[in-house]
Amino acid sequence: MCVNSLRNGNVISLATQRMDKLIDEFLNYIRLELNQSRHTVAAYRNDLGLWADYLERRGVAQPSRATLAHVRAWLVERKNANDGPRTLRRRVQALRAFYKWLIVRGEATDNPAAYVELARLPKRLPTVVRENRLDTALDADIDKSDVDAVRDRLIVMMLYETGMRRAELIGLLDTNVDTAKRELKVRGKRDKERIIPFGEELASWIGTYRALRDEGAGTQGTFFARREGLPLYPSLVYKAVHQSLVEAGAHGKLSPHVLRHSFATAMLNGGAGLGSVKDLLGHESLATTQIYTHVTLSELKTNYKLAHPRAQKTKGGN
Repeated sequence: MCVNSLRNGNVISLATQRMDKLIDEFLNYIRLELNQSRHTVAAYRNDLGLWADYLERRGVAQPSRATLAHVRAWLVERKNANDGPRTLRRRVQALRAFYKWLIVRGEATDNPAAYVELARLPKRLPTVVRENRLDTALDADIDKSDVDAVRDRLIVMMLYETGMRRAELIGLLDTNVDTAKRELKVRGKRDKERIIPFGEELASWIGTYRALRDEGAGTQGTFFARREGLPLYPSLVYKAVHQSLVEAGAHGKLSPHVLRHSFATAMLNGGAGLGSVKDLLGHESLATTQIYTHVTLSELKTNYKLAHPRAQKTKGGN
């Protein structure tokens, strides 16, 4: 009995090593071949690690032996561990992609996650900052001889006026900021590049910042830099945005991504076409951009109720 237990233990150990190797190879594939972001790779690593642990606990030696029943039981387990709908949805997507890759490799013949219905996500409208608060933030007086103050103002201005993502702003190359043409070349998700135009005011602030930056340590290639010339980091960008908006009297979620939402909403409210906004944001699908039409509709309804003399009138004329 002890020999059998040891043998079984060795089988599981070898299977675990094999599973870990497959997961690593799959993650390298989606990172190098599919150009998935590091955030996606990290999330999938966690998802597949939990799946591998589950299979090991259930004595399933090979991923190809997993069934739909295993996937469903694992998702119930994860739900009981307080995974929300969005997380559960991503875990299923990770499994689907992993097994699809295994099938191509000849390591599996079926995709058990393909038969699982994705968890439905609650519809949430993007949070935006009102234009008057943004105007207050961007028009406030600052010391234009202070490189950090000018940089932080430009961070807020650039995020709001271009709609770029925080990671795109951090990675923005100095050579890709053209004030003569008033264009930015942004490298977005999956290394896709796009051109974003900007206005005269932003061009002026860019010139001011560049002069101050280059008087100091300069930059190591990125447009934005810290005093020592090194690139920015995510929490620094968040702090610059949050502090500026709080000082302007804004409330609620005040993150860099909220400025991206605010950009899209302002563009649509100003009459820009949905397709143009899609291209400026770097969205893969028009369906992703369409959520902002709901935001603008919600804004219209609110303005109507506040402005129209009969909008608040109740039944019977009361």
